[in-house]
Amino acid sequence: MKELAKDILIEKGVSPSYHRLKVLEYLLENRNHPSADDIYRKLIEEIPTLSKTTIYNTLKTFVESGLVESFNILQNEVRYEYNLNPHAHFLCKKCGKIYDLPDYDNCLKNQIIAGHEIHDHQINLSGICKNCREKE
Repeated sequence: MKELAKDILIEKGVSPSYHRLKVLEYLLENRNHPSADDIYRKLIEEIPTLSKTTIYNTLKTFVESGLVESFNILQNEVRYEYNLNPHAHFLCKKCGKIYDLPDYDNCLKNQIIAGHEIHDHQINLSGICKNCREKE
């Protein structure tokens, strides 16, 4: 995974420092839409000198370089992911899990709506997930 992360960083023009490699490896291995705090809590176990500032700065660099996407599905909490394919997000109100809905078509990108040219969009849905519904 380390070599893959290094190759991805270099391809995007991002210097592959130790911390950047570890954050990207985490995102590649954990497709669970983590927050910066989630990433920090996990990596601090392995890197005791790690700071939250490093995590936030690394994620900012990744987003600016187009390496990862950030989105808000919960108020006041930014989540991150390494999934650049068009998709929507679904938040289960019961278990709190966030699902990718990959079959959602990226139909709005580069469209003109009411005279406005759409370059990017995020679709966030919420409800009760399939697993929670089956438990009822």
